[in-house]
Amino acid sequence: MKDLESLMERFRGGDPRALARVISYLENEESVVEQIMEQIYPFTGKAYIIGITGSPGAGKSSLVDCLTSLLRQKGETVGIVAVDPTSPFTGGALLGDRIRMQNHATDRGVFIRSMGTRGSLGGLAHTTADVVKAMDAFGFSRVIVETVGVGQAELDIMHLADTVVVVLTPGAGDAIQTIKAGIMEIADVFVINKSDLPGADKITAEVEMMLDMQGYQQKWRPPVIKTSTLSGQGIAELLEAIENHRNHLLQEKALGEKRWSRARNETLELAQHIWQRIISRELEHIRPILDAVARREKDPYQGAREITSYLLKKYNK
Repeated sequence: MKDLESLMERFRGGDPRALARVISYLENEESVVEQIMEQIYPFTGKAYIIGITGSPGAGKSSLVDCLTSLLRQKGETVGIVAVDPTSPFTGGALLGDRIRMQNHATDRGVFIRSMGTRGSLGGLAHTTADVVKAMDAFGFSRVIVETVGVGQAELDIMHLADTVVVVLTPGAGDAIQTIKAGIMEIADVFVINKSDLPGADKITAEVEMMLDMQGYQQKWRPPVIKTSTLSGQGIAELLEAIENHRNHLLQEKALGEKRWSRARNETLELAQHIWQRIISRELEHIRPILDAVARREKDPYQGAREITSYLLKKYNK
């Protein structure tokens, strides 16, 4: 406990090494997670969270690097969470995104944390949301979350970020096929990166066409920005689009509503997770009920009601 108190004191004092240690505790889901969250959660909710997602090789890390440079020029402090895929064979992850962000290695206004997915299939690690909270509580004004290369079902970023940027590139196949995937429906801003390559105008036109076909009835129509991290083209326009979306959310009072919904859903998910852990601990005691269902002496609904009744009686004592 004394070590934790000392750690949190250094965390509140702005020690980046304390932040790194706190994140390690959260990422490894150690026993002190609840105590840490109890202390840092009141200080969250101030950072603006930007999600960068898209297919592998779209240049997301380079784009984050350029955005970070521009934000630093404007006096913003930036926390970066870069999620890398974990190998299903070795259980390890390369965590190579920091290699592409060496420009900020000595900048105390930037903190970069790479983390593996550890089997999570939603484009983020299971503990990414807690890591973002730690960076938020530490005092970063912007937190950028870069997902792994995502596909149709990997949409966790929409439940975490205030603004979601979907990155596409020319020469990566038919854009319409990409647009058909659910990932296109979560975008607040579209980026056509590597726009100096042939086909950039074509994919830009295809995305604009799909937006027109969807007949956007919402007040916010996602802009389509062409960027090149080599020349710096479009980076300022991208940041402007992100800020415009933030201002739109504030004007429509949608940002608070989005975050309220996020907090509610996260709390309910944690409650379900705790409930599942309780059930797993009680398997021996509820096995007779499960066996009765397997023998068709009871139906699953009756079995579930009896298990719930048993657990409520036991844990209400």
